[in-house]
Amino acid sequence: MQEFPTLDAYHFHEQRWGSYDDLYDAFEWEIPDTFNMADYVCDRWAADEDRIAIYSETATGDRETYSFAELRGITNRLSNFLRNRGVERGDRVGVALPQRPETVMAHLAIFKLGAVSVPLSTHFGPDALTYRVGDCDITACFTDEASIEAVRETRSAVELETVVTVGETRARTDEIGFETAQADRSSTFETVSTDPAETAIILYTSGTTGRPKGVVHGHRLLLGFLPTILTTICNLDLEPGDVFWSPSEWAWIGTLYLVVFPPLFYGQPALAYNGESFDPETAYDLLDRYGVTQFFAPPTALRMMMQVDPAELGVDVTGVRTITSGGEALGPSIVDWVDETFAGAAINDWYGQTEADPIVTSCAALMKYREGRVGKPSLGVHAAVLDPETHEELPPGEIGEIAVRYGPSNPVCFEEYWNKPGETAEKIQDGWLLTEDLGARDSDGFVAFHGRMDDVIISAGYRIGPEEIEESLAGHEAVVDAGVIGISDDERGSVPKAYVVLKTGTDPSPTLAVDLKKHVRDRLAKYKYPRAIDFVDELPKTVTGKIRRHELRERDG
Repeated sequence: MQEFPTLDAYHFHEQRWGSYDDLYDAFEWEIPDTFNMADYVCDRWAADEDRIAIYSETATGDRETYSFAELRGITNRLSNFLRNRGVERGDRVGVALPQRPETVMAHLAIFKLGAVSVPLSTHFGPDALTYRVGDCDITACFTDEASIEAVRETRSAVELETVVTVGETRARTDEIGFETAQADRSSTFETVSTDPAETAIILYTSGTTGRPKGVVHGHRLLLGFLPTILTTICNLDLEPGDVFWSPSEWAWIGTLYLVVFPPLFYGQPALAYNGESFDPETAYDLLDRYGVTQFFAPPTALRMMMQVDPAELGVDVTGVRTITSGGEALGPSIVDWVDETFAGAAINDWYGQTEADPIVTSCAALMKYREGRVGKPSLGVHAAVLDPETHEELPPGEIGEIAVRYGPSNPVCFEEYWNKPGETAEKIQDGWLLTEDLGARDSDGFVAFHGRMDDVIISAGYRIGPEEIEESLAGHEAVVDAGVIGISDDERGSVPKAYVVLKTGTDPSPTLAVDLKKHVRDRLAKYKYPRAIDFVDELPKTVTGKIRRHELRERDG
């Protein structure tokens, strides 16, 4: 049986620490010479045939449980299938799946082969999907009923050799079903030995500046998240029987590497709930029935749960020991509610971005909550606040650009943007990875987030770039031009609003506004469509033709 190094650096929770600063000073990265994520989140636990890896439930109540041993067998057969279909080391494979066991299985099979997984949101319409498939030349894709139509339309625009359908989706003659793909395949597969920095996954940005960019991460990204799992997700309290869950979709870095892969690294199960839109009553029920102990949710979801009393539902959620949030600032009302509702559970905050994650975290076991502060720099991360012009570190209290010291041994930082060396060079300057986020630190090292330097819209934890929405609107037959900004929203924090210039002879109307919203929703993603539309005669622009979004924000008040 293959032996895997213990990697003692990521078991510091087994010791007592006097302060977070003591732990920060003591921590050092441990990166082995070879490291493949699939070895550590699957195969090394498979000898224990009773150890549960995934709990699964659908909106219709179908429930399944998978052990690590079952996970190994299925992923080995899928790896053999992909190899037989011509997928080779380094090839890109899309995973357009929601929260379901097959999502984990697809990623692990890809990792075992030495290929590269590309998470694709089930919210993506055909335009968003086609761009990403073509940009990184995806050769195969796993999908289910949530994305199958968009995938099929994508195949009519760009070459996509292999499509594996999951769940209730009936495979067409040019597709293959998930079970059929495994049939007659060997359950034995030798996982490719990979360098820790070898490309494992490409996660696309939200297109905050220009078109979405493929963020390249190596297998070592998992190691970059492990300290934060222990300090922030677990609050230094990881016990046998723990269960991890987040209602957020599994196509972004925050969920895959906070509540999916890391629990599996420690031999603990993750919960996959394949439901529809977030429902607080369902969330309470899942927390109770599965005994969820670590819960990660954006502030929007928590605010929705605050409107429901779990006692009236007859559920017991006192088993939740830690709640972690991120994407928006936590307020004292959420902190107080967690303490009252979850019997004193710890609540921690987290900040990062696709290119560098995590950057700043909190740990209630070692630091007290400070209103308006996210926390302190994550273990192993040198985070600072810089003067945006000189890139010199600013003193406490001054607002500047949050940055991370970039180095070849830091597993938190990305390797590069896919096929975009110019953009990579802009992101990494003077030894710093520049986040384009504004923040400040106080004299004790706590960091506050003050917003974006660009025009990104943060809505319910999603980062939405205005340019992609503007392009989509401009593609409508009635539209000449469009400008998009974010406006305040009580539930989501902010939502997109569009200012639209119509073609001559086209009259504005409520019906047209509804049609434009549907156009964006169907072509891009369900969360990206503008919630409000104003029809205008012209847009404010610079002499070079760029939209002056700050003037639109001033106009909106």
